[in-house]
Amino acid sequence: MRVGLITKKLGMSSKFTSDGKRITLTFLYVDHCQVVAQKTLTKDGYSAVVLGATLQKSYKVSKSMKKVFADAKVEPRARLKEFRVSEDNMLDVGVELNADHFQIGQFIDVSGVSIGKGFAGAMKRHNFRGLEGSHGVSVSHRSHGSTGQRQDPGKVFKNKKMAGHLGSENVTVQNLKVVDFDTDKRLLIVSGNVPGSKGGYVYIKDAVKKSVQGVVSESVAV
Repeated sequence: MRVGLITKKLGMSSKFTSDGKRITLTFLYVDHCQVVAQKTLTKDGYSAVVLGATLQKSYKVSKSMKKVFADAKVEPRARLKEFRVSEDNMLDVGVELNADHFQIGQFIDVSGVSIGKGFAGAMKRHNFRGLEGSHGVSVSHRSHGSTGQRQDPGKVFKNKKMAGHLGSENVTVQNLKVVDFDTDKRLLIVSGNVPGSKGGYVYIKDAVKKSVQGVVSESVAV
């Protein structure tokens, strides 16, 4: 297991490949990603690397976190994320990571917080078809219909699909392909949709269901 990256979602675009296929592109920004701390088997019982991203002013950092950054001899960061790694892939504190951490054509898993949509009805939240447009149906065309049974069991079961809060939850999209990267601009270009809104933090790591070796893809000019 290798360490991942902390990135920011900048926006989306699209491109036509040489065979005429249109692919969706998402641009991710690697904002001063640096190793802040290590977790070892002897001390913590597991091996992991703590990454920091986005430079933060010192007066916005708590006293306890100031000591953490001072001990690591790195500048304060606004966002921290822990990645589990194998012992042979452990990185030293202070190492900076850029967009070339991933190969072109490699598959990755991307995690982020989905866009919040507030309180949503059953049709939008669970893709219900709704009630009929006529034949006696009045006012309640977008309702979810019956939710319970008869006197036995006489209740609504837990996890019944109903209207409620939609979005603003942790989402992981698997097996997205790295199309290109630009180390000077700290950009990583991914083929596919990434959870979250523009400016939101997105966490990337090697795909758990795909191999890293032997992947080739068409490059895209930034």
